Parts: sequence; C-alpha cells; structure tokens
Amino acid sequence: MRAVLSSGSNMGDARAHLRAVVDEFADETVAASSIYATAPWGKTDQPDFLNQSLLVEVDQTPHELLDRCQRLENDAERVRVERWGPRTLDVDIVWIEGYTSDDPVLTVPHPRAHLRQFVLEPWLEIDPGAELRGSSIRELLDGLEDQGVRKL
Repeated sequence: MRAVLSSGSNMGDARAHLRAVVDEFADETVAASSIYATAPWGKTDQPDFLNQSLLVEVDQTPHELLDRCQRLENDAERVRVERWGPRTLDVDIVWIEGYTSDDPVLTVPHPRAHLRQFVLEPWLEIDPGAELRGSSIRELLDGLEDQGVRKL
C-alpha cells in the first residue's frame, strides 16, 4: 500500500531524527521531500521544527505501519508532555491510498493535514498530483495563510 508519512523534529539533532525515518523506509520509499523549516504553532515559545515527508510503498497493514512509526518515535526517546510542544521526533501517517479510518488510534487521512502547510508543502513536492479531501494539494495550500514554512 502507498502512504504519505510526515516527520518533524525540533529537539536534539533534528536532522538525524529525520534521517532515521528515511533510513527505516529506505527500501520502500517512492519519493522523499526536501527538509523544511517550520515556525512552531500552537505553542510558539520553542525552536523551529524541521519537517520532511515520504511517499512509501509498504507491504504492511495500516496498524503495522503505525507501530513502525511509533517505534521510531520511541527510539528517538520521544516524550509526550504537552500538545504541540517540542519533540525529538513525530512521525504521522498522513494518507494511505484507498484507506480511511476514524479510529482514534489511527485516523486516516490525518484530521488536520489539510490545515498544515508543513505537511502539504513537502507532500506537494513528492506527489504533485495528490489529492486530499476532494481537493488537490495545490488548492489546499493556496487556501492557507503563510505559516512560516521554508524549504532548506
């Protein structure tokens, strides 16, 4: 199955944390975006995030993919202290081809992806024809105010 993963980090060696995700999915990656720097939102008194997206093709169930993403977060010693707070690594499943779920453990597509420039910008880079919620990624981006995302 094809899936889009979005990873982010703003603690420790953020580039190394993103690299761990790329390395984990190296054999299954269809495309990897550039790294983007993103101003924090929600909780703004923290360092900028580095974000990256991967388009992967995996031979796993959605929940097995989630387990794999959470293992990467655990390996990076992610601690969930506050919503939108600093983190060593966050790996979200944004979209899975032909799959939707409102399961609170794995909601797909990601319920806030259409509102986040740091998700949409890298996704557009790796899959220009992609759609989400019945709109092209370009249309969704065009409808957002600038959120301080810049390609590195």
